[in-house]
Amino acid sequence: MLKLRYLLRLVWTFIVRFRNVLILGIAVGVMLFFSLRILAPLIIPSHSENIAIVGKYRLNALPTEILQMIGDGLTKVDESGTVLPNLASSWETPDSGQTWIFHLKDNTTWQDGKKVTANSIVYEFSDATIERPDDKTIVFKLLSPFAPFPAIVSRPTFRKGLLGTGEWKVVKASVAGSFVQKLTLENKKGTRKIVKLYPTEDRAKLAFKLGAVNKLEDIFDPAPFEGWNTINVTKDFNKNRFVAVFLNTRDNLMAEKSLRQALNYAVNKNILPGPRAYGPISPNSWAYNPQVKPYDYDTQKAMEIIEALPKEIKDNLSIGLVTSPVLLSTAESIANNWRAIGVNTQVQVSSGIPSEYQAFLAIFDIPKDPDQYSIWHSTQAVTNISKYQNPRIDKLLEDGRVQLDTELRRKIYLDFQRFLVEDSPAIFLYHPFSFTVERK
Repeated sequence: MLKLRYLLRLVWTFIVRFRNVLILGIAVGVMLFFSLRILAPLIIPSHSENIAIVGKYRLNALPTEILQMIGDGLTKVDESGTVLPNLASSWETPDSGQTWIFHLKDNTTWQDGKKVTANSIVYEFSDATIERPDDKTIVFKLLSPFAPFPAIVSRPTFRKGLLGTGEWKVVKASVAGSFVQKLTLENKKGTRKIVKLYPTEDRAKLAFKLGAVNKLEDIFDPAPFEGWNTINVTKDFNKNRFVAVFLNTRDNLMAEKSLRQALNYAVNKNILPGPRAYGPISPNSWAYNPQVKPYDYDTQKAMEIIEALPKEIKDNLSIGLVTSPVLLSTAESIANNWRAIGVNTQVQVSSGIPSEYQAFLAIFDIPKDPDQYSIWHSTQAVTNISKYQNPRIDKLLEDGRVQLDTELRRKIYLDFQRFLVEDSPAIFLYHPFSFTVERK
């Protein structure tokens, strides 16, 4: 007992004598602790990747490559456009495409560990009602038959807060106005991907130069990074995307089919920066038609067609070609081709789809399913870029989206491509390369 008292007095005496030193040490320790918590991520390399993606996206409409990292759909679509099981193990339609019944796989969980059930699957369609007769069955009742529906539900589904079933989980999302600025993703190993979204390619490149990101994904012009010794530039070829000149078929000049064909022949497609694109459907697709009219470069034929045009058209051959900054060099090449056959052409740059135009050069992402009703059907005022009207094309598009037999459906889309390309509401040019730029 005496020994314990002696020790306590000794400790107290030590504290009293060196209290200032102890207080200072505690204060310094606390400051160091919080300083390291803040500075360590900046000093010590972390398991994170800072990626720049170009585009303006809302949380409910993120780019496909991000959605597929964090979630899964009821189905998935392979390179050929074939629909395969994903969250659903199987599906059927009892009434020729108006009702679709999906059966969920067993033992699939959300990222919080909760089981995926029919009640937790979220899809919103304005023209469909959804029923969930049990935990493993989800039923979509459409207003009319729609053969491509299994491809539509390949879009990943999420619970509140973008909680999905994929490898990567969204741990933080930064939004300015209605557009996403940054997403922080993390996998089970604690590795992070910080995805920053920039409205233009130039803004993304500037962020890379300043060190705000260490990787640029899916850009179309790698300049000026090709010659940098500290940078890796990877080239990728995407057949599910094409570059085309969409011609406004309601314009006084562009309404003339023969002129559209002449402009098509006049473009030297052999010198453009990518493999030839011959039509609106990907060469990977089960519905692709390799035998459409090729419109090979032929200035003589183009000039013969021009010469046969009515005088009122020949006397007013002046076209405005609108494009985005990233395609400006391609637009200038096309303009020179058209000038060579006597068509006065002015190139204009626009950051989006212009409200008024005669010709619009753009990059187009091809839908997973060959159904392109929204792009070419005459009733689609907003998404029909060429303002195209053709009863035969309308009928083929209508038939294609209700035909369930794959082989019969394929024949419909073979005809669709043949007649559309012949009519030239758009000049299909090439499949563009894209680039990934990354620090070594």
